[in-house]
Amino acid sequence: MDLTNIGFDPTMLMALQDMLDMYEEPVPHTTSRTYVRDGKAMAATQADVEEYPNAYLFLVDMPGLKAYKIKVHIEDENVLVVYGERKQDKDEKDKKEMVKYMKIERRFGKFLKRFVLAENADMDTISAIYQDGVLTVTVEKKYLPEAKPRKTIEVRVGK
Repeated sequence: MDLTNIGFDPTMLMALQDMLDMYEEPVPHTTSRTYVRDGKAMAATQADVEEYPNAYLFLVDMPGLKAYKIKVHIEDENVLVVYGERKQDKDEKDKKEMVKYMKIERRFGKFLKRFVLAENADMDTISAIYQDGVLTVTVEKKYLPEAKPRKTIEVRVGK
């Protein structure tokens, strides 16, 4: 039965489904719920990547989060991982006053993005700044020794 036909908001239905999915145990030998939720979080988290002559800049939208709830780390030696989670605000006051939410459009849940870094990324000079709901991660470039040009040897026909 499609609940959108009887007036339920699709955004609300998706939020309810995500809340219900949080408590299900993964079934062995199938794709885990965590994997699926992480995939949804990665798809929903918007980011821009900019390359400058001396650095890479990663701009990740993470609205509504506190800076201390954002985690930035490197895994597998060259994968930059940005993670945060925003929980839905449920005050005791709301419960006492029997608040009825008419519409919920603001996103809550996991914010997750993974970036494979280039070979010339300097892992020792990564910095992150969070301002106005946007996380800016700067990865400086290190200069790799230039490859020597190949020497071409002419092939002659033997007699």
